[in-house]
Amino acid sequence: MTEQEIPEMDAETPAFNLQKIYIKDISFENPNAPEIYIAEGTQPKFEINLGVKHRQLDSEHWEVSLKISVISKEVQNEQLLFEVEVEHAAVFYLKNIDAEHIPLLLAVDCPTIIFPYTRQIISQLTIDGGFMPLLMEPVNFRAVCENSLAQSEHQVH
Repeated sequence: MTEQEIPEMDAETPAFNLQKIYIKDISFENPNAPEIYIAEGTQPKFEINLGVKHRQLDSEHWEVSLKISVISKEVQNEQLLFEVEVEHAAVFYLKNIDAEHIPLLLAVDCPTIIFPYTRQIISQLTIDGGFMPLLMEPVNFRAVCENSLAQSEHQVH
């Protein structure tokens, strides 16, 4: 059997890949433990905020970070159950990508890659805090980006 030769990428071939993923900041607050665990009929409600930001590190590397905060309160009396804040980031390598495509990569594709890992961290934090896992729904970052652009255009007019 002969080995297949893998063609080398030429100098103009576009490249996009994740190089490193890491936690920048993390916090879990559980101010009413252990009393909250013995309260009967606790019904949680959640307030979830998500932000995406990016910055260029050099000509080929970008840092993209997701910042997610979750506040969980008891439905009946508004007692704080827990609060989670996570800033999870990654370094992406972008080479030979048309400048017009970079904003969409940074606002949609990069956060879409990072989010499942961030969701798992938050779920594990809630378990380790003594609560049921918080299973966040997937996020459509394209829709988030389009809504943000529509709001920006609306504010300009």
